[in-house]
Amino acid sequence: MDGTQGQPGGDPVLRAAGSAGPAGSGPGSKGSGSAGAAAATPTGGVTRVVTLTTGDFTLTVNPVDGSEIEPLRPGTRTHRPAKRDPASRAAWEAAGRPPALPGSTAPLRPLLQREEERERLERLLGRGRSVRLTGPAGSGRSALLDSVAAVCAGLAPDGVVRLSGFGRQQPQELLYALHAAVYGTTGERPDRAELLARVRDVGAIVLVDDLELGGAALDELLRATPECAYLLAATPDTNAPSAHAHLEEVFLGGLGRGECVRLLEALTGRPLTEEETAWAGDLRFASEGLPLRFVQAAALLRRRDELNHRDAPDEEDEPGVFEGRPRESAHVPLPTLAEAAAPAELLASRVSESARAALRIACALGGEMPHHAHLPALVGDTHADAAVAELLDCGLLTPVGPRYRLSAGVARQLEEAGYGDSAAEEARTAARHYAWWTGHASVTPERVAAEADAVLAALAGADVVAAVMLARTAAPALAASLHWEAWERVLRSGAEAARKAGEVAEQAYFHHELGVLALCEGRLERSRAELEASIGLRGALADKRGTVAGRRALALVTDREAAEVEVSPPLRLEAPAAPAAPPVTAGPVTNPLARPLVPPVGADAVTQVVPAVRRPGAATAPSAFSEVFEDAFPPVAKQEPVTVPVPGVVRPSAGEPDSRRRTAFLAAAGALAVAVIGTVVGLAVSGPDGRTPSDPAVSSTPDTDLSTGTGTGASDPATAPEPATDGPTAAASDDPAAPRAGEPAAEPRPGTTPGPRTTSQGRTPTRKASPPAPGTTAPTSTAPVVVPDPPATSASPQTTPPTDPPTGPGATGSASGTAPSSTG
Repeated sequence: MDGTQGQPGGDPVLRAAGSAGPAGSGPGSKGSGSAGAAAATPTGGVTRVVTLTTGDFTLTVNPVDGSEIEPLRPGTRTHRPAKRDPASRAAWEAAGRPPALPGSTAPLRPLLQREEERERLERLLGRGRSVRLTGPAGSGRSALLDSVAAVCAGLAPDGVVRLSGFGRQQPQELLYALHAAVYGTTGERPDRAELLARVRDVGAIVLVDDLELGGAALDELLRATPECAYLLAATPDTNAPSAHAHLEEVFLGGLGRGECVRLLEALTGRPLTEEETAWAGDLRFASEGLPLRFVQAAALLRRRDELNHRDAPDEEDEPGVFEGRPRESAHVPLPTLAEAAAPAELLASRVSESARAALRIACALGGEMPHHAHLPALVGDTHADAAVAELLDCGLLTPVGPRYRLSAGVARQLEEAGYGDSAAEEARTAARHYAWWTGHASVTPERVAAEADAVLAALAGADVVAAVMLARTAAPALAASLHWEAWERVLRSGAEAARKAGEVAEQAYFHHELGVLALCEGRLERSRAELEASIGLRGALADKRGTVAGRRALALVTDREAAEVEVSPPLRLEAPAAPAAPPVTAGPVTNPLARPLVPPVGADAVTQVVPAVRRPGAATAPSAFSEVFEDAFPPVAKQEPVTVPVPGVVRPSAGEPDSRRRTAFLAAAGALAVAVIGTVVGLAVSGPDGRTPSDPAVSSTPDTDLSTGTGTGASDPATAPEPATDGPTAAASDDPAAPRAGEPAAEPRPGTTPGPRTTSQGRTPTRKASPPAPGTTAPTSTAPVVVPDPPATSASPQTTPPTDPPTGPGATGSASGTAPSSTG
């Protein structure tokens, strides 16, 4: 198959190898960074160098060394562009429609049984409501959109905008398409923030055909354009909108029996026979009245009429005896119901050979039909450009945006018929052709963008060598056309193909372009990863220019990352402002450790360092031995307290050893004083004979009448009252250990022998209380009362140990103390 017939420039395979332009353009072409400039390639061709503005960057698309990105220079930022006028909008809409086809002879298709739906859509859109038009493939959604667009042309200030949602999975793609349709921009792609700000002011009726968005993505599209009313045409298998999307639902069904017959008569150009009318009724039942099936059925009837020669007289068509044309004795019957329900194979058998070759190419490209200008080179027939019109009249092609695709279900029927057996060869031929065409200097980026789907399909089905060649030439054109969704897909496919083919230089180029694209879109992590991979590959190839370009872009990524980091407010050390508090009279400090309440402050408030200032004359608790015994043992002269605010703790320097020795001496002197005082107190409390007195810590107050001489506190030597009589009885009562009348005798401790107790005359360790006056009652104390031991059987002291062993140390009275034991 000749791939060059009907196309200028020679062999497309040879031309694609160097991203070449037309022959004869020498290497001395001048290159610059301005839009439309040219740069010389290593093969001597001419390539385009385009300068774009995207957000805060200036992007220079260089097909030779890779794109270069730099910050936008001060004073070069463009203002918001003006909106298109009606004439410009009409020109833009005409450019987005499918091109006019040569050789088309099919009659216009009428819009039947859609008046009710059209009027309802017109009312809803006139009220500013958004509508979702749902119908199966082939139900006539596109024809209904054309009718609604003609009626609603003057309802919105920005007119009617037609968009194609086929293949667009993200709402951002539709927003950029809407921006390009409303604003007259050239060489500018705004960032996301500027894009949202611009489309928020758009007030238009937006018709989106073949919508593929739903759910949260559709909500984002509607939320970004609050002044727009949408008419969204989708199939039932598209994701449903969310519950709060506020969309009206309109379902588009099939046609009735009478409308199906009238559509057949309008497309065939003649009335139907009774047999054909009955056949149309059966077909309507099988296809549920879809208009596309009757468009294909009308094409079958027209081909049948041509074969049966219904319009020509039989006498003129009668062949002679010596003519080579065979006599047509058989009558072509009506197609069966199965053939009419799946008519692709039968229709393909009754079209021209160029049309069948175009169908094979479309099957190889996933249903995408190339522009009719490419078919002569792809098919090898100079008249193959008329094949698209022939297939469109048969209902095998459907317009989708600015191009044509195989109708719903046609690709599967053709593949079953064997049209996809040569798909690999057809895809390789298409890839080599597009590699030459996209690199041609006379091809504008807008034409490449219109053919982007066919280029991507050829890229997916070609071998790795042809895929690398096609991606290398198509990527700069797609970048210059601002169709960056297709640009990214081409770069990823090219990087994978270059990796498989072992083309390290081309792989480095694709990674560099992906990094630049991610930087322009604000995806910094992805940009860093792609640029680092590109720098590593170019470093292995010793490509200095490419490495420098990659490092420049990577530096911009680092700067943007640093600019996006949130910096905490600086810490300023300043004195606190004096509060305007009322004067307070000086008084004793009840709680020196209490702190004033501080009101809560915000997270962004400046932190102020407030030094701790001691109030003059305030009493503080002692914290060292030297402060406790400072009055008793003054080591040095006492210094005046310093009242000057100190912001920090002042540490002694290494040149002051006397201060450290003084502190240690004071601590040692304090410890020695505590030991001496303790020894003196111990000697003073103990008796002259070295006997330890009874425990004075346990005391009680008698709670009975002292005149009776009895009480619960009589056993306590510290509080027991003494009688005023003298003599042996009084002397005997002075002994706190001696038992009194009516009190139990103390039991000896285990292992000891009780003996006579002696006390020093005139010295008792307890304080004697004066007898109370007559008629008065002794005062009581709030001290805890000690319960005495249970009474014994005898009140006199025993000289022999009891027969029963003592129960324990607690059997001895608490006031008896510890008696000196005698051994022997």
